[in-house]
Amino acid sequence: MKLVQLLAVGKLEPELLSGLAAAIPRVFPAECEVLQTTLNPEPAFHGERLQYHSSELLRLMQQFIRPGCWRLLGITAVDLYIPILTFVFGEAQMGGPCAIASYHRLRQESYGLPPNRELLRERLLKEALHELGHTVALTHCDDYQCVMAAAHAVEGIDLKLNTLCPDCHRGAREWRGRRDSNPRPLP
Repeated sequence: MKLVQLLAVGKLEPELLSGLAAAIPRVFPAECEVLQTTLNPEPAFHGERLQYHSSELLRLMQQFIRPGCWRLLGITAVDLYIPILTFVFGEAQMGGPCAIASYHRLRQESYGLPPNRELLRERLLKEALHELGHTVALTHCDDYQCVMAAAHAVEGIDLKLNTLCPDCHRGAREWRGRRDSNPRPLP
């Protein structure tokens, strides 16, 4: 069975990682384990934006890939961006081993609303699955309920289900059949 390792990027709530480790195998045929180490996100901080560059974090994550790791998923509470967008909920290496998801903008408190732990867990699972989907070369889906649908606001994430549509499920299965189950780190 394939192994998805979850990596804390910065300080975050451990129960969110354990919840993801239990939920991800329901969608992706893989075991999940939470790594006992943490990646310091500070080298990817950009003071001019007061945000963290997600592509730089993906590069830093490469050092944590170990033999037997199929995918490495970073989870963080920091606010992520890429230069062409104001923010991103996450980023992945298309067809590669690493992805990252942030719950900074998935929290109700980010919008002046009272905390909702269950909604946060649901949103984070959908974003984690979305980014893992990109690692198996799935692109954005036109089905707004598919976890691979693009979402530029939390309302879009809320509309999604935490599953792949039949077309994306087929695409992921076909991709896995063509690829090495134990990719090596990129240089």
